[in-house]
Amino acid sequence: MIASGGFRTYIAIAGRRNVGKSSLINAILNQEIALVSDVPGTTTDPVYKSMELQPIGPVTLIDTPGIDDEGDLGIKRVEKAKKAFYKADIGVLVVDSEPKEFEYFISKTFNEMKIPYIIVINKIDKIKNFESLKRVYSEIFKKPVIEVSSQERINIEQLKKELTKLKITDEEISLIPEYINTNDIVLLVVPVDTGAPKGRLIMPQVNAIRETLDRGAFPIVTSVEGISEILSKLKILPKLVITDSQAVKKVDELLPQNINLTTFSILEARSKGDIKILTKDVDVINKLEDGDKILIMEGCSHRPLSEDIGRVKIPNWLEKYTKKDINFKFVAGKEFPDLEDLRDIKLIIHCGGCTLTRTMMMRRINAINRLDIPIVNYGVIISFIHGVLNRTLEPLLV
Repeated sequence: MIASGGFRTYIAIAGRRNVGKSSLINAILNQEIALVSDVPGTTTDPVYKSMELQPIGPVTLIDTPGIDDEGDLGIKRVEKAKKAFYKADIGVLVVDSEPKEFEYFISKTFNEMKIPYIIVINKIDKIKNFESLKRVYSEIFKKPVIEVSSQERINIEQLKKELTKLKITDEEISLIPEYINTNDIVLLVVPVDTGAPKGRLIMPQVNAIRETLDRGAFPIVTSVEGISEILSKLKILPKLVITDSQAVKKVDELLPQNINLTTFSILEARSKGDIKILTKDVDVINKLEDGDKILIMEGCSHRPLSEDIGRVKIPNWLEKYTKKDINFKFVAGKEFPDLEDLRDIKLIIHCGGCTLTRTMMMRRINAINRLDIPIVNYGVIISFIHGVLNRTLEPLLV
């Protein structure tokens, strides 16, 4: 299994204005990086600070605007803070007084997003009743509570140790199905098109090769045009054929029905997401009407190509399949879309999520599922449109 050790742990620092979030970040970093001021609302947008925090490893601290910010501009800042939570692997709720609506709101948000968090009582060099505060927060929120002074650097090392305890390891679900064993053959079909990085394979293809080798199995890589020739030369049939989704229809036609076939993106739907959620509402496309809105989400930002899979090919296939005039919207990057972007959306089509951790992908899927919006990924929708979804899902059920 390919480890995701290259991914950073994102830690969201949240709380009301002027509780010392920026000061706490400076104390953790042991550097004066975050802007500190006694004026409430100094931090106006989420600020990201990356560092090596042992023993956690690479981390990014997210300094969020005060959740109690006021006025129209304040509301926008709060929305940006909430969006930043979608990136978080760990949460820190910073307080300096008894809990009120804002602390309850942050706690509820962290819990709904399944973000493990700790409560930090800051300014103990100035607060006289911090011990009673600790009891109150422990009893109400049932979370670890640690008292610190960012100014005097009190208990900062203890805080780092507590953060380490909260670090979650992504549940590792293999990209390659578990039944692939020693000496099995896995045929990987890699079309050469304008969407492929020149001279390189994309991440799911590389991961599939690596995992196949780790099983003691034999990965064979070919283009679509080489499938028939490869099969004629093999003494035993491949245990599994994995193709790029864009070529799935052609590969289905070339491949005997007794050979398991799936796609890289279908495998990602299982390894990075929840295959049940990502397939349960796929037939919603049969109910689309003229003017319905579909949101296409990409986990990374890249320069769209003339034959871009998400922005060109999938919309074209969908309009040809449905014969409807569909309104497509697009968002890209690790930021979660604004709720306004999700208004009246009939379907969300997400990329495979190869640049996202499973935690980040599942947070997106669960949030969208809570909003009762159907969601599929690229591989699911492409296989469905081309009439081969049942075949490409079957190898996951073996």
